[in-house]
Amino acid sequence: MPPTQAESVIKNIIREIGQECAGHGEIVSETLAAFMVKAVVLDPSNGFNMDRPLMKSDVQKLVKLCVSRLLDGKNPSLDTIKMQVYFDMNYTSREEFLEEHHRVLESRLGSVMREITDNRACAREELESLYRKIVSYVLLRSGLGSPTDIKIVREATAALQSIFPQAELGTFLTLSKKDKERQLKELTMIVTGIRLFNRDCGKGGEGIDDLPAILREAIPATTQHIDSQLQTAQDQAYRYTAILEKAANNPFLSIELQPHMLKEALYNVRQYEVFLQIILPIFIALSNLWTSFQDETVLISVLSNLTTHLVPFLGAHELLFPEKVIQNLLDGLTVKTDVCRVKEHLEDRVHLADFRKQEWLFPETTANFDKLLIQYRGFCAYTFATTDGLLLPGNPAIGILKYKEKYYTFNTRDAAYLFAENPENYIDLIREKAKKNAELIQLLELHQQFETLIPYSHMKDVDKHIKPITKSESSTQTDTHILPPTIVRSYEWNEWELRRKAIKLANLRQKATHSVQTDLSHMRRENCSQVYPPKDAGTQSKREGSSRVPRPQIYIAGLRGGQGKVTSGVKVNLTRAVDET
Repeated sequence: MPPTQAESVIKNIIREIGQECAGHGEIVSETLAAFMVKAVVLDPSNGFNMDRPLMKSDVQKLVKLCVSRLLDGKNPSLDTIKMQVYFDMNYTSREEFLEEHHRVLESRLGSVMREITDNRACAREELESLYRKIVSYVLLRSGLGSPTDIKIVREATAALQSIFPQAELGTFLTLSKKDKERQLKELTMIVTGIRLFNRDCGKGGEGIDDLPAILREAIPATTQHIDSQLQTAQDQAYRYTAILEKAANNPFLSIELQPHMLKEALYNVRQYEVFLQIILPIFIALSNLWTSFQDETVLISVLSNLTTHLVPFLGAHELLFPEKVIQNLLDGLTVKTDVCRVKEHLEDRVHLADFRKQEWLFPETTANFDKLLIQYRGFCAYTFATTDGLLLPGNPAIGILKYKEKYYTFNTRDAAYLFAENPENYIDLIREKAKKNAELIQLLELHQQFETLIPYSHMKDVDKHIKPITKSESSTQTDTHILPPTIVRSYEWNEWELRRKAIKLANLRQKATHSVQTDLSHMRRENCSQVYPPKDAGTQSKREGSSRVPRPQIYIAGLRGGQGKVTSGVKVNLTRAVDET
């Protein structure tokens, strides 16, 4: 069958189921009807073959089965499925909700923003009207007061004029549209800060709610209510578990009790517990946040409303098993909490020596032990498979089995050993059990085995897989020399040193080796010596010599002692001749 034709057939089936239920006074959403169709087809007891197209008789049978299950008012399994569908359709993460809230706020402010950015005011009256629109936009975007309250408008106008006088509107109008939008957002934040400061000083803050005080009262009240509901659900789950354990050991009680319905009631309260635990951390995170108080106020109202609407889905198991019946069944039994069950086998741990092929993880050997994604929401896989669906919490301290990149916990060491012998067998048993009870697919997070039933709240987590970071003691030792040394001691990089050695070796060819031995040393050791014999050589140098010339001696006579006025001198040269020296 082509995909488009198959989709058309499925839509017709869902529409017919909705009409049939509406005729009996029960309004069923398309999502719930689609989920029920999948659940009925997956149940092998209904006899549907998914490998062949549906005949007309198959469609009629499918519609009839789905309608009968949807109209069963005393079926805990149906309540669990309704709870899952409602939670999946209404729950979003905090980030997604706030993102959607901001998107809606932006869409509501879009028309006011366009009136301001597209304005081409010129006259005085038009500029005054534009300024009033800016004040209204600031109040609407900040959410601190109504733009129809005169006192709030006056206070916001005064704060805006202190940073953006009306005289600057001309400059504002010359900006581009993006610059105008950016400046309006900046003005909103500044005006909001001024008004909050004035409120803290007691000089303004008209119409501003005390959001910290509101959250301080609302968060504890809501968390206390959720804690109370969570405790009630856990106590009910503990009691159901104790009764089912008793029935497992007493075949006669099993016939009288109808454990199948009690197990469905157990699945119902466990699913309710899981949803409350999902909601509760959000409130814990809210109590630590003192920013974006308006977003948190809206979010807390939505989550509180979501919690309130989960309560009606708990009605069926209370009708089937009223308090009086439960008290009679609990006679002589000790109701154990999940914590008590974990403490009973806290010292029973898996011995690694007993397993050669399987990998086991422990808190002291795994850094991110608490962050591992445990299969079946942490319930014991062996107990669930062997007791036809009994939910007992697993104890990670016993050891977490890693099998095909998935992680499993067990409530006892014996359960861990038996499961490890043949994991595929028990996994198949759990899968078949989930086909019969469709609510187990979401309760035990079996979405990867039934990919067509992955809820929206788990779509983003399908590909996420946290791998264990194992840690162990280790030591290393490095030998001084792992490999034999390869250093060539005779290597020389200097060319002149190589030449010097070559000349030395060449000279040795012409040398003779002599040895001398004496009577005193011939008994001690052999001695040898090598010398270079002296060679005849001579040098010649010049002799020392010198030359000398006569020293000039010239005298002038008659320079003094004369009688006349005129002096006449006689020059006498007394220098000796060269050959006389």
